[in-house]
Amino acid sequence: MYDLSRTESVLSEAGVLVGVMLPDRKPLGSPLEELEGLAATAGVQVVGRLCQRRDAPDPATYLGHGKVEELKQLCAAKDADLVVFDNDLSPAQTRNLEKTLGLKVLDRTELILDIFATRAQTHQARLAVELAQLEYAMPRLKRMWTHLSRQKKGVGLRGPGETQLEEDRRLVERRLKDLRRQLGAIERRKQREVAGRRDRLTVSLVGYTNAGKSTLMNALTGADVFVQDALFATLDTRTRRWQLPGWGPVLLSDTVGFIRELPHHLVESFKATLEEARQADLLLHVADGSNPAVYDQIAAAYRVLEEIGIQRKDTLLVVNKVDMLPDRARLDGILSRYPGAVPISARSGFGLANLAAAVSEALSHGFLDVDIELGVDNGRLAAYLAAHGEVLSKRYCDHHVVVHCRIPAQHLARIEEGSLSIRPHRETQEIGEKRGGAEIKTVTTEGACEA
Repeated sequence: MYDLSRTESVLSEAGVLVGVMLPDRKPLGSPLEELEGLAATAGVQVVGRLCQRRDAPDPATYLGHGKVEELKQLCAAKDADLVVFDNDLSPAQTRNLEKTLGLKVLDRTELILDIFATRAQTHQARLAVELAQLEYAMPRLKRMWTHLSRQKKGVGLRGPGETQLEEDRRLVERRLKDLRRQLGAIERRKQREVAGRRDRLTVSLVGYTNAGKSTLMNALTGADVFVQDALFATLDTRTRRWQLPGWGPVLLSDTVGFIRELPHHLVESFKATLEEARQADLLLHVADGSNPAVYDQIAAAYRVLEEIGIQRKDTLLVVNKVDMLPDRARLDGILSRYPGAVPISARSGFGLANLAAAVSEALSHGFLDVDIELGVDNGRLAAYLAAHGEVLSKRYCDHHVVVHCRIPAQHLARIEEGSLSIRPHRETQEIGEKRGGAEIKTVTTEGACEA
């Protein structure tokens, strides 16, 4: 069976990095720079690099024949243990390269899967990584059995290697079915859990890996989530209470970082983890302003958001690590391209007050400014308004009180249920006027006082 610990042996091995630059594939920053960061995160000691520009990959080895020979000589000279490609290889290409080089060959997806495997801490994350690994491994099982004998193909003439291969495939398919069932149950539970928090405003941190999302979460909430200057330091969603000035508590969630060409298997496996972002009222897209490839990273993150189906959501761009910029001109260039972006430094605290104000303004688009009339003895609804909205004033008359309140639109149905009347503040408009995407209905009862 395919050995899931195979890539974990990458630790402490010397590796040569290889990249094929195709016309439709633009690297972020310098060629192989991001791959070097991934390799370092996986524990690879980089001893050599090799790049080639091609109009199309070679069907057999991805690299051209001459470059394969050059790579073989480089690996021998550097005493390399493995080769890591910044491209996704087919099973046949991997097999041909390993046979020619006499070394283990990993592609970009396999390296990322290895990092996820070592970072996964929770049961959910480990299941998701195992599912992605097995889906990746299925078409590659054959190369694990090339050392076993084979007979001529045909009914009744299969060799022991092919019999073992078929047995492994059945085992993997059975395990895949079990993993999908378990993750499906987790995803449904996560959907119920997130839906159960709809009475709270939710903000989700998204963005390229190592942009500083966890550091920002710690700075805003006082949490103590794990922070490390490495790719994919966070794989599990964490949700903390953020006391937003002038608003009260909102829920802030940290999510797994994105990367260019994030493997499809991982996107599918981590659907439950990304549920927080999918259901959030606002996304904070955190970008590393100090990274020379910041524009490409922002674009790559938006492509991942589109791939997972949550691109149509209110998003606020947050340019982090501005304290590490060499000069003001770099920041001015970023802000001129993204005028609505908020520059901050999560590490030093610079700009966090401006960020809180920008989040408050963005969230206010979904709020209603209304006068709510209720009985003076309706303490439950009064407490609900105080907990979920901003009570601006109260006016008493007879046995009723009119509360001027700013409250999220999603609470309208609950308020209508217990109030005597609801109307837009200081305005006389027709029933059915819409504000902030929600319909404000006026409900009155006999004896209600005039607003």
